[in-house]
Formats: sequence, structure tokens, C-alpha cells
Amino acid sequence: MITNTKVRWAGIVFALLALVGIGQSLGQTPAARPAVPHLEKRGLSTQLIVDGKPFLILGGELRNSSTSSLAYMKPIWPRLAAMHLNTVLAPVAWESIEPEEGKFDFSLVDGLVQGARQSNLRLVLLWFGSWKNSVSSYTPAWVKDNTERFPRVQTSDGRDTERLSTFSLTNRDADSHAFAALLRHLRETDDAHTVIMVQVENEVGVSPESRDHSAAANAAFAGPAPPELTSYMQQHRATLVPEFRALWENAGGKTSGTWEEVFGKGVLTDDLFMSWYYASYIGHVAAAGKAEYPLLTYVNANLIRPNYLPGQYPSGGPLPLAMDVWRAGGPAIDILSPDIYLDNFEEWCQEYIRPDNPLFIPEARGGVEGAANAFYAFGQVSTIGFSPFAIDSEGPAPVGDSYAILSHLSPLILGKQSTGDISAVVLEGEPQRASRTSLGDYTMMVTRPASLTGDPAAAAARASLLFLRTGPNEYIVAGSGNALVTFSASTPGLPIVGIESIDEEFFDGSQWVMGRRLNGDENSQGQVLKLNAVDSAEGRIYRVRLYRYR
Repeated sequence: MITNTKVRWAGIVFALLALVGIGQSLGQTPAARPAVPHLEKRGLSTQLIVDGKPFLILGGELRNSSTSSLAYMKPIWPRLAAMHLNTVLAPVAWESIEPEEGKFDFSLVDGLVQGARQSNLRLVLLWFGSWKNSVSSYTPAWVKDNTERFPRVQTSDGRDTERLSTFSLTNRDADSHAFAALLRHLRETDDAHTVIMVQVENEVGVSPESRDHSAAANAAFAGPAPPELTSYMQQHRATLVPEFRALWENAGGKTSGTWEEVFGKGVLTDDLFMSWYYASYIGHVAAAGKAEYPLLTYVNANLIRPNYLPGQYPSGGPLPLAMDVWRAGGPAIDILSPDIYLDNFEEWCQEYIRPDNPLFIPEARGGVEGAANAFYAFGQVSTIGFSPFAIDSEGPAPVGDSYAILSHLSPLILGKQSTGDISAVVLEGEPQRASRTSLGDYTMMVTRPASLTGDPAAAAARASLLFLRTGPNEYIVAGSGNALVTFSASTPGLPIVGIESIDEEFFDGSQWVMGRRLNGDENSQGQVLKLNAVDSAEGRIYRVRLYRYR
């Protein structure tokens, strides 16, 4: 017999179950953890997604030793936030989390996460594990002191170097164990996703010789090129880096054989050989971490100076020639990134843009050059992030001035990256007096004559302008440096282009407000948009409306 009480309780339970079902059907899962930061193709660009939204990394990398002291960092955090950064790239040394083998201490990591959260900043952690700038200087003492167990790269005359060898599984597995422990700890403690990405190692490579000459390395070099690599090359022949494909095909296009039989004799083959073993080693470390917590990972490259050969630069890093080797050898690595300190910023950006490799610039010059390069990086090559080095030593300007504008424009930039309604130019040195770009129906010619300021040195400094198309005849223009912009038609129709209006706009903390309307002398009677270096310092952008006539 079923009593009324039992019926009532059954009804209550049924109702509760129904409410749970309704909540689930509506996606009401308040206790659910947000998705891990990840990459996502949105329109024409691949973007970083953080907490479900596209995110631009307006970053800065700390000096190598800054994060070894939480007391040192305490006054730094608010300074970084005041510079309008939204992300800090912060080193984490292997020796700091595993001072004794198998005994982990994450107090320093926890302090970094707490400091970033308190200043409303995100973190990209830099894992200084087996290598930092090709040297094993951040490994724990128990690794450094035992070269028999943890073997080193050797020179051709048999001497050890200060570099762990990629040919040791003991080296690789010890690093992997520590990195996995770090990511497991983040999974357990970082529900807010303060940490959005991790760099695995730092600027790896071999020098002063072009490859490791240890017994294990020599045996691998004399043995067959890995079938995983040659198979990848065959499958991706049409899309291989042209210089890499040419090196292979000039040696006969073989699909098996020793390294020298497949790629020919020379130091470039040594570079590719080391690239494979660094990629395999670091890819294994990255995979071990991702098995615990699938954060995005990247590896950064120390770029080649003109006329340098492998060994003169760290041989084996993720340089353009070896990008396919790294893709084949380290599939768990999400991004291969350039650290751009060289003058030809635009050229190096282009080298790293591939369908399988969104651009992220984790290290770059700061100062006036960094302030200008940031506009080009976000506007022309759709980078997911830009980060000057030694940001804790940088004053509030000029990078902070550029970031102030970019932070307010970020939602618009992200939207225009996906639709293609965005472009930028950079003027990289005194020989480059002009550059042009086309967007929509118009071409923008950017120049920087000395007459703009009367100071030839200022006129020769780096300048960059960002163009956002907001309507058929309307553009938002922002940038860094001194420049003049003239406009011409790039599509059929009425041939002459005039400037209908130029409005200054400023961000007052909550919205853009209009400043002056610039006509007459300020735009050379409707002919020119003039930008001065103080514009970015004052947080100024321009809304330009154009028209066409005969």
C-alpha cells in the first residue's frame, strides 16, 4: 500500500530530478569549470580563446631572475598593470620546484599566480627545465652534480659542455616528470585560468659546434633518418618550407638513408639532426604535461643573425628551415615562436606565419621599437600576442602608451582580424621612407618626412600605423611614431580621394569620446592625416572618413 506521505516524497524527488534535467538542458552548470584556454579558428584568423572569449596577449616578459623572489615581485605587479599589460611572461625554474629529487615545492608558483590575480593579470609560465638559452643552468643541483646519470652534449674532441644531451632518456624523463608535476599542480589549484599558456624550455640549441658529438649522438647521426620524419616529408611535400624542401630534393629526394644521405653533407644537416632530437625531447616533455592538464604549449627560437651558420647560432632550435622537422618531431607543441630582437621585424614575422602555426611573439625589443612593432604585429600579421623582454625594467612609456590604446581597441581588433578588415604598416629604419597597404576601396601611403617634427633623428625612428575598416569609407587609425598618411583609390570608380573628416577620439575610462575635428591646416586642406609621436602618449586615435570625386 502506498501512503500519501510516500506519494508526496516521490513527487518532490521527481520534481527535483526534473529541475536538474531542465538545468542541464539549458546549460546551467554553474559549478562547471570554464574551458581550458585554447586556439580556435575564427573567420580568417586563429585566435586564443580564454574563458570562452577571444583574447589578445598584451604581454611583457620578466627578467630571468625576477620570479626567484616573491618579495622582489611584490611592487612590480601594480607597475605592470599600470602599463596596461594584461599578461606577464614569468620564468619558473626546474630547480625552484624540485630542489630534491621527487620532492616538489610549488610555493613560488603559487605566489606568482596570487600576485598576478591580485593585479588582474594573466600568466604565461616559462619552463626553464633542461635548457635556458641552450644552457642547462636552471636544472637542480642533483642533476648538475651527476653527469654520469645525466649526460651532457659533447664537443668533437670529447669534452662535456653545460648542456644536457637530448640523446639521454634519463634526462628527458626527469624533465618530463617535473613538468608534469607542475601542470598537475596548476590543474588542481588554478581554477581561474590565471595561467593561459606555457613555454617549454627556452631558446634551445647547440654551440659552439653545429651538433652534439657524444657517442650516442654520433651513432644516431650515422644511423637512418627517422622514418617518422621522412614519412612526414612525403605526406607534406607540397607545403614544406621551400628551403627545407630544396635541401632535401637537392640531395636526391630520398625517403630513407642516413642523415647525410637524405639531406646532404654540411652544417645545415647537423642543424636538422639536432632539431629532430630537440623537438622529440621537448615534444615528449610537453605531452607529459598535457596528459595532466592540456594547456597550450610553445617553444621559442633564438633567431639567426645575418651570415651566421649552425654553431655560431644555437643549432637545432625551431628556426624557419627546421619548422617541418619540429612539427614532425614534437606534435604536442602547439606553437613555434620567434624571439625578435633583430631590426627586420616584419620579415621575421612573415617567416613564422603558417596555417598550422599561429604567430605568437614571446620576446621582442621594448622601448620605441617595441611600441611601434606591437601595432604592426596585431594589425598586419594577426599575432595572438606580443611581449617585450625585461618588462620589469621598462618605464611606463612608450610600450605602456601603445598598450593603453591597444587594450581599448582589442575587441575591435579581434573582430577585424577574423573578417580581414584590418591592416598595418611598419617603417623600420631611415632607409625605409615609406610603406603602403590597401584595405577596402583605398590604399594608404605612409611616410615620415623630417619636416613633421623638424628633427631628422625622430623622423628616422621606427613608426607603425594600424588601420581598422569600420565602414565602406571609414577607418580608425592608431599607431606609434611620426607619420603622414595619404589616401588613394584601389578599386574602380571615381578616381580622386578626399578626406571628408578626421575626428580625434580619446578613451575616458569607459567609452571613446570625440576630441577635435581636424580640417584645414591640420589635414593639409583635406589631403593628409598627420600622426605625431605624442599621439600614442595621449591615448589618441583618429576616425577618418573618405570620399571620392573626379
